Amino acid sequence: MLLQTIEALFRKYRLFCYRKLFAAVREKPGSLSATEAFSADIIHLLGSPTISQFAETIGISQPNATYKVNQLAAKGYLHKTVQAHDRREIVLTTSEKFSGYFDENEEEMQKKVAALSAQFTPEELCSAERVLLALGTLL
Repeated sequence: MLLQTIEALFRKYRLFCYRKLFAAVREKPGSLSATEAFSADIIHLLGSPTISQFAETIGISQPNATYKVNQLAAKGYLHKTVQAHDRREIVLTTSEKFSGYFDENEEEMQKKVAALSAQFTPEELCSAERVLLALGTLL
């Protein structure tokens, strides 16, 4: 039963993420393709990765990653910062333009947490948090 519940939760979350992602894809100049949108979102999720870290995470070559990064930077979705200590290393960060497309809607998540807090006791929520943290470490 736990397995089915976790799988159903992951499916719902993946669908939510895909909906958000494809809502960001527009048919106009300077908009993102689906691949570019996925790439930008992955870079955002990684924090401030280097091009090498981005390439390694998604399993592509460094030149392919550099091409994707340059496309996103040219469209204004990424900033590239050359490291002072090693000028060969470039750190990637998403831009305000990216944030406009991928609004994480923290307020919406806070409402969901508040609804859970009203429905369950603090002890139940603490137990749920421990389970989710353990699951997160297994992923």
